[in-house]
Amino acid sequence: MEFDELRAVAFINDRLQEAGRNAYPEDEVLNVIDMIWDFYEENGLLDLDTEEDDSDDDIEPDMIDYVTRMLRKDKGASIDPADVPLMVRAEVDYEDSVL
Repeated sequence: MEFDELRAVAFINDRLQEAGRNAYPEDEVLNVIDMIWDFYEENGLLDLDTEEDDSDDDIEPDMIDYVTRMLRKDKGASIDPADVPLMVRAEVDYEDSVL
């Protein structure tokens, strides 16, 4: 299966709702997904020859910190910082489900 942004949005919103949190509009979740992929790119994690020694758990705190910082800079974003860890974990889980 291939990564599908709209399915990723639904997956993340489902995970938020399962945790008793509110879902976000599609564009807000896509913004977070874009930030996660920017993190991958900035850290050379999209290179095909990158070894898979690092598990997602090793980089997850850095990814959460990165997304939180980027959301603070984005004055139009309405994501609650408390939701960022759950959203990042859900996005990574979605990625893992399509590999």
